[in-house]
Amino acid sequence: MIDSKMTNDNILLQTSPAPYEAPPFDKIKEDDFLPAVKAAIKEARANVDAIKNNTEAPSFENVIVALESASQRLGTIASIFYNQLSAAGTDKLEALAEEISPLNAEFSSDVSLDADLFARVKAVYDQKDTLGLNVEETTLLEDTYIGFVRGGALLDETKKSRLREISQEMSTLGTTFMNNAKKSSEAFELVIENEADLAGLPDTAKAGALSAAEEKGYDGKWLFTLDYPSFGPFLTYADNRALREHVWRAFSSRAYKDDYDNCDTILTIIRLRHERAQLLGYKNHADYVLERRMAKSPETVMSFLEKLLATYKPSAEKDLADLQKFANEQGFEGDLKPWDVGYYSEKIKQKLFDYSSEDLRPYFQLEKVLNGAFDHFTKLFGLEFKAADNVPTWHKDVTAYEVHDKNKFVGLLYADFYPRSGKKQGAWKTSYRDQGLHGGKIKEPIVAIVCNFTKPTKDTPSLLTFGEVTTLFHEMGHAIHALLSNVTYSSHAGTSVLWDFVELPSQVQENWAYKKETLDLFAHHYETGETIPAELIEKVNNAKNFMIGMGGLRQASFGLMDMRWHTADPASIKDVAKFEDDATADSRLFDRLAGPMSTSFSHIFAGGYAAGYYSYKWAEVLDADTFELFEENGLYHTETAEKYKQEILSKGGSEPPETLYRNFRGRDADPDALLRREGLLDDKAA
Repeated sequence: MIDSKMTNDNILLQTSPAPYEAPPFDKIKEDDFLPAVKAAIKEARANVDAIKNNTEAPSFENVIVALESASQRLGTIASIFYNQLSAAGTDKLEALAEEISPLNAEFSSDVSLDADLFARVKAVYDQKDTLGLNVEETTLLEDTYIGFVRGGALLDETKKSRLREISQEMSTLGTTFMNNAKKSSEAFELVIENEADLAGLPDTAKAGALSAAEEKGYDGKWLFTLDYPSFGPFLTYADNRALREHVWRAFSSRAYKDDYDNCDTILTIIRLRHERAQLLGYKNHADYVLERRMAKSPETVMSFLEKLLATYKPSAEKDLADLQKFANEQGFEGDLKPWDVGYYSEKIKQKLFDYSSEDLRPYFQLEKVLNGAFDHFTKLFGLEFKAADNVPTWHKDVTAYEVHDKNKFVGLLYADFYPRSGKKQGAWKTSYRDQGLHGGKIKEPIVAIVCNFTKPTKDTPSLLTFGEVTTLFHEMGHAIHALLSNVTYSSHAGTSVLWDFVELPSQVQENWAYKKETLDLFAHHYETGETIPAELIEKVNNAKNFMIGMGGLRQASFGLMDMRWHTADPASIKDVAKFEDDATADSRLFDRLAGPMSTSFSHIFAGGYAAGYYSYKWAEVLDADTFELFEENGLYHTETAEKYKQEILSKGGSEPPETLYRNFRGRDADPDALLRREGLLDDKAA
């Protein structure tokens, strides 16, 4: 148990006084984290010891269910800490991570390598066919047993000792990688003093740069950073080619040959992952990871990616040739470079489809888009969203919402949208509490979506790009997956599914953002209130597969690079840049003209996508096949939405994803659905 004095002194060890027991962000101090983690580990050890030393015969309840809840307080505290590290990282939090991560790793190793504890788990597992367990209970038992085996429970003591050392060493590497990438990015500034250098940029980009400069004390100047809302428009619209190259090279060289170089960190991560996999009896890290994925093996993934490569590369080469021809017609001389692609792609898109990406912005005011997304989920699933002004948040820009399903509270949602110092790049959904049993009671989830969208200026509200709109729908798809979870055990809740299934509920939501019926819910001009014109929506859809070859090749290339990092023998890798060059030789359109992408590839070196980046394209097959059903039956067809909600979203990881998908669709996914949607295969025969 937790010492009562420590409980009184540390808010993280108390039942939260905030509504819904949400994290009390207004009361948490950074100095609370380390003592809270230590106390929670002590409590968890006592719980595990009680399970291990129980004199009663091992049973599903006194071993498996008890283990499920043994370290929940620790999990809650850790989720708050690591989420803050990503969304509001300070030097103090980064230093704390160096202490907290090894403590968590040590505790995890102590549990998974405890022979006596595993003996009780195995005793229950060996009886699984006679226990009369339901599907969810069977999944929990199998997951627990397999987790122990994959954690090293069957190793001899020498190998267990080495596995402990590896876990300790690895415990801080992901955080180190993320912090290096973040700080390297934050170190870049392009301050423009001559307004002529802004030629080509839309007013929104110039206003954002002017506002950013004022915040940094560069009055009367324009500041561009490596936050996407800043550098993205610059690479797309700036006429000054030399400055485009400067920004592109900076973005493409993050954490490479600077004060935050990630090369040694990568080589260490790869070496340790490989050694761990071989200790556990696997050929390599990909072999280890994919055993617990829908794909099952590296061979299946490589076959999938190579099929995509064979389809996308010729299409991408044609895209580039068309772009080169167009640029030459515009007076460009020489060969196109990567910093030219976005610029000329936008210009040829305007010529072919008669609209600019900037034409859409006035219709995508963030507040209206968010409320429209809420209306969309009301229409689709019957959900209701209400601002929870009494729930504390971690920053003034963050808003909390209560979510109800037919008048039943189903969870709390935080929305955090703007870039700031200390916040990592990108967009993600995260969880502070998963739905399921907590302290013997089923509790609702507490989740967040965190993005880096275009900030408002003193003259205009936050006006999103269409890409930011689809990103919002994507992350909301993840959030809804978590919020509609209806399982018993929190380890099965929401997005706790096999990793190559996790992107289905997010990616499928992007499809609705292209539809007039959905856009009419929120796409209104921020000044006039005019609904987005139907002809503009039609143009967006006509351009949907524009440069699809280049986009698809990019994703396939990332997936192939990831797999090659995690199937190679690390002993043969001496240089990160050279390895990446070799790994992407068959999937590149350009030579590498800056740093390697690997040094900022947080998905695979500081996230959950190691040997799993292919899952984005894998899940696109599922989402294309899923959305075909909605298009056949109706975008908001009640029965289809309810079946999807019940068979996919509510069940999380409580059953195998293949089973869930078949229960929803009545069959396996059509593997050609994605290429059909992208216009790279003929439509299904009538």
